Amino acid sequence: ASGSYFSDEDDGESPIEQVRLTVRNTDDPTLPVWTFRMWFLGIVSCGLLSFLNQFFSYRTQPLVITQITVQIAVLPIGRFMAAALPERRFGLPGLGPAWSFTLNPGPFNIKEHVLISIFANAGSAFGNGPAYAVGIVDIVKALYGRSISFLAGWLLIITTQV
Repeated sequence: ASGSYFSDEDDGESPIEQVRLTVRNTDDPTLPVWTFRMWFLGIVSCGLLSFLNQFFSYRTQPLVITQITVQIAVLPIGRFMAAALPERRFGLPGLGPAWSFTLNPGPFNIKEHVLISIFANAGSAFGNGPAYAVGIVDIVKALYGRSISFLAGWLLIITTQV
């Protein structure tokens, strides 16, 4: 099609040279994705970023830690885990070898790194600070002297995020 950025002849290559030189347009389907490293580092990064951004939001000049910080920090951690974790397979009792897994399926790869970055992005609240309902819980406690139970506060915050 005339006027489009991509045609069938260029196989989806970017018209921008820097992108073409940096990003591959092919996929390696043999790379493991749902690994222990991805789940562990992803959940830890999401929780840590969420906690730290909430903690720092109470400052007069709040600090905001974005997912780019985690994206940079997690690469050497992932490579270290690939070198340090055992390659032994663990099986789930009674389910046979089809339900076995390993803590270390091989070298740390770009797919794991991207998914960890997505987890971190969810925890960073996109750099916009904490959930707005946290302010309600804070105001009720600070200005009205009443306490809200953890469950009620948690439900309030979760339901206002939908």
